[in-house]
Amino acid sequence: MDSPYSQELRVAIGAIQSAAKLSQAVISIDDKGVIEKDDLSPVTVADFAIQALLTATIHHAFPNDKFVGEESAAELRDNPLLLDRVWELLQRLRENEEQSLCKLPESPHQMCEMIDWCGFGEPGGSNAGRVWVFDPIDGTKTFVQRMAYAINVALLEGSKQVLSVVGCPTLSVDAKSPVTNTTLDPTGRGCIVFAAKGYGTYVCHLAGSSPHDVQARKIEPHAETTSTQALRPVSCYNMLDSGVDDVHQLIMENLGIQTQGCDLLAWVLRWVTLGLGLANMTVWVYKKRSRTGKVWDHAGAMLLFEEVGGKITDIDGKDIDLGVGRKMVENHGFVAAPTAMHATVLETVQRVLQEQGKGYLLG
Repeated sequence: MDSPYSQELRVAIGAIQSAAKLSQAVISIDDKGVIEKDDLSPVTVADFAIQALLTATIHHAFPNDKFVGEESAAELRDNPLLLDRVWELLQRLRENEEQSLCKLPESPHQMCEMIDWCGFGEPGGSNAGRVWVFDPIDGTKTFVQRMAYAINVALLEGSKQVLSVVGCPTLSVDAKSPVTNTTLDPTGRGCIVFAAKGYGTYVCHLAGSSPHDVQARKIEPHAETTSTQALRPVSCYNMLDSGVDDVHQLIMENLGIQTQGCDLLAWVLRWVTLGLGLANMTVWVYKKRSRTGKVWDHAGAMLLFEEVGGKITDIDGKDIDLGVGRKMVENHGFVAAPTAMHATVLETVQRVLQEQGKGYLLG
């Protein structure tokens, strides 16, 4: 892909390839150093190590850029044993640091500092300049079960998505629908899915590809057709308590959808399936208006679908605002569909909510 972000893409792909090696080293062992955060979601040594790796690598290449990431280093500072495990995990890459594009922190102290650049970072709005957003392991809950997960790297400029690079160690470059949390690439190579604003969405092998010479396949713009097409959903069924499962099912029935399609916990992987054409619509209604998305679960990854013609709003029909903060408090839920069918899907969502006495979930 020849775009103004070629250097950023090359660095991000190299960083994700190194990050995937760390994640695969951890996924193969029983003790993944899992701790539980305040929101009850799990975090592992891989989450911390990968966020430090991504930050150090991209900061080395683009020293004036800022960062947002899911994790902070508070747990590491409070737990010396956990800190040592994360530092030791990063040292697996030290031998190949010169040959690869990755850059490692110089000390455990700098590692914690870089993790906190992300953990306390903010997207910053329209005047923020360049901000990288990371989710080091999206789908930690399935990752610890040796199932599907993704590594998300996004670049925002003025809070707008300009580059998305997603590493999918468990997803084949030739994956077929339906994809689920237990779908694993039989070759073990995984894939990277990437997009730059205005230049389309692409897929390439994760393992064995050179970041200096990426051999990628461009995804056809399957969602930009002006005619109606069969809707093929991706969602998360019966694994999360944040969504309104019965409403989701009724929406599907009202849209004439007879199969559940792709079933994935990780939001980033849901956007990946939409970008690749393994699905072409998703709807998510949170149980409470106070519940919101988190920027690292969606930033960049949504661009994968938009670059093949998809349209994404919240359930009120508002554009997604990635600049408001770490939590996406200006939006409630998601409605994504081919551009020509988005209005129909959105109307169905709103009508079903009203009919089910849940109109209070609309703005």
